[in-house]
Amino acid sequence: MTLARSAAVALVSAIALVAAVPALAGPVALTPMPAKLATAEGSFALTAKTRIFVAKGDVEALGVAVQLSDLLGRARGLTPAIVEGPPPAGEAGIVLARGGPAGEAYALQAGPTGVTITAAKRAGLFYGAMTLWQLATQEAGRGPADLPGVSIEDAPRFGWRGLMVDSARHFQSIETLEGIIDAMAAHKLNTFHWHLTDDQGWRLEIKKYPKLTEVGAWRTPAGAAGRDPATGKAIRYGGFYTQDEVRDLVAYAAARNVTIVPEIEMPGHALAPIVAYPKLGVNPNPPAIDRNNWGIFPWLYNLDDDTFAFLNDVLDEVMELFPSDYIHVGGDEAVKTQWKASPKIQAQMKALGLADEHAAQSYFIQRVGKHLSARGRRLIGWDEILEGGLAPNATVMSWRGLDGAIAAAKQGHDTVLSPWPLMYLDNRQSPSPDEPPGRGRVVSLKDVYDFDPAPKAMTEDERKHVIGLQANAWTEHMRTDERLERMIFPRLVAVAERGWSPQTVTDWADFNRRMPAEFARLDTLGVAYDAVPFEPQATVSPGEDGKVEVALASSLAIGEIRYAVGGAEPTMASSLYDKPLALAATDKLRARTFVDGRPLGRIRDLSASPDTLLTRTGHQLKACSDKLTLLLEDDAPVQGDRAVFHIDIMNPCWIWEGADLSRGATLTARIGQVPFNFQIGEEKSKIPLRKPSTAEGELEVLLGCEGERIAAIPLGKAAREPALSTVSGKIPARPGRHDLCLMFTARSVDPTFAIDRVTLKPN
Repeated sequence: MTLARSAAVALVSAIALVAAVPALAGPVALTPMPAKLATAEGSFALTAKTRIFVAKGDVEALGVAVQLSDLLGRARGLTPAIVEGPPPAGEAGIVLARGGPAGEAYALQAGPTGVTITAAKRAGLFYGAMTLWQLATQEAGRGPADLPGVSIEDAPRFGWRGLMVDSARHFQSIETLEGIIDAMAAHKLNTFHWHLTDDQGWRLEIKKYPKLTEVGAWRTPAGAAGRDPATGKAIRYGGFYTQDEVRDLVAYAAARNVTIVPEIEMPGHALAPIVAYPKLGVNPNPPAIDRNNWGIFPWLYNLDDDTFAFLNDVLDEVMELFPSDYIHVGGDEAVKTQWKASPKIQAQMKALGLADEHAAQSYFIQRVGKHLSARGRRLIGWDEILEGGLAPNATVMSWRGLDGAIAAAKQGHDTVLSPWPLMYLDNRQSPSPDEPPGRGRVVSLKDVYDFDPAPKAMTEDERKHVIGLQANAWTEHMRTDERLERMIFPRLVAVAERGWSPQTVTDWADFNRRMPAEFARLDTLGVAYDAVPFEPQATVSPGEDGKVEVALASSLAIGEIRYAVGGAEPTMASSLYDKPLALAATDKLRARTFVDGRPLGRIRDLSASPDTLLTRTGHQLKACSDKLTLLLEDDAPVQGDRAVFHIDIMNPCWIWEGADLSRGATLTARIGQVPFNFQIGEEKSKIPLRKPSTAEGELEVLLGCEGERIAAIPLGKAAREPALSTVSGKIPARPGRHDLCLMFTARSVDPTFAIDRVTLKPN
């Protein structure tokens, strides 16, 4: 059965189950929420004596039992023994039984006499086991647990419930990918889209073409990060996955009902393979140095038969490694300037009867698709593959909003919804300065949860072609594995619920209630997550009698905030925050968020010092514009923590609103610099440059961004410091309050200077 048809069957099954869904009875913390759940009297006691029973000879059920026992051991320190055969009379055990719903569906009954999971297929048994594991981990802690009595009938809403991980921009360890797959499986996600090739790196060993990894898997990072500070030598950065490692990961994922769909980018995003084998490109001698840049490159494969033979060879090895029905070929952001400028390409297009470059891309994708079809596989690509026409059996992954999905459905193509920005996990999760580097746009957990994969913008017939949804983790700004996990979770948990649960049982407030249990599960699985949006953040303002007024709020406004003054750890017995606090400079404020009496996120130690009124971080300063805003990581030091700057790279400029200059002030700025390694074409020429007065440039202070310049602080040696440094200067007195606009002079956009924090102390 194809994925599209299985999705349709699952959806019909889910609708049938939902028809009798009662209001949830009792605080069961399962995510995704089952299609049909009812609570029952009593509970099941999970103890050290509990055993799991499977039918003799049922190898698949035995494998699921082993996985369940292992997970219970990791979470609670209990590893139930596994028995082939029925439980003895009177023993309350866990039974994995065959029968009932097909596909990924399952039924689960839990009560004092035991737990029974029933499913026709291994996938259903596995997902039933994941639900049981979640029932056993509703409360954090080790040892025995009482599982609530429940009756569950469950089936997925969509057949494709996915996550894309980009391993081309930054390389992740196999152990990290396994951990992510574990967390996906625990939340009933079933598709791991693996982005393995791009301009910055080729990550997959191809036996026939060894230079793809010998050359294409490595690059030198931009800026100071690309040089060893001790020797000055270039740093070799990258890595690749051997075919043996890939086979092992594919098997690891399959055991958890996760299919890995590989992506081999074409015809664009191809600089890495063209650097390795220049004859594949349109122009000779591609600039390898550009591979440390981010953005959209002009380097495309050519249309030679030899290039298609190369791609066929590559895809043959890919298909030997990945048994997935689908092979992803990218197809996005193929800038066609090289094709337009090449007499050879134009002559080939004419000989092939191709009207324009869009038709040439269609020819390219369809030719590759025929090779995949001949091997019994299906082509899937980003929505640009629609341009110029598409083979009937191709599937479209819609990322440019929903337009691609609608267009694909109108043409009879299946589609996966992956719209920017909601499904793009490189966007930050809250406005807090504690967020990891990423794009400046905030895409919160609630934004993701509110996305309906059956959007009203599509007709009922068009929705039938929607086979699922997917979140994407593009890793330009995710240099470390831990940072990747923090950007993915917990937003991926929201994706999981929207992909599995029927619309009738999804509820934001109830999803919030389940978050403490979710965090505990992610802790058990050893996966990092971003708790910042749940945690109290402080806004300070001048108070009376020399005190500071502190207002507390979390970005998501979930639960309640409890606080303690004096250093004690906040608990549910601590004061409930309900209005701004007036605190003395010596007061130590600690605060934490609680949901239903359970802590959510970390304890925050918040300063009440009057000095905080005089200092603002670059994140707290107002941006002068929002053209291309990023949270950019400093490129130094090579080892250790680096600053993260909030910066619009098209207009690096910051505003301190309402500065009191009645007595004049001393401005002290901690600044850094980042390499301008962005492929943005002609847009680069639009970045304003202010002519410097000194060799190293200055930090200028203006009264409003179009106003009078009232100070120019020389950068001096700070301009030559790759890591953070400090500059300081006097601001003349002016009556009243003013918005101060801060920007740097420079002769070039590379490097770009940025503000980490500013202190404005009255004279």
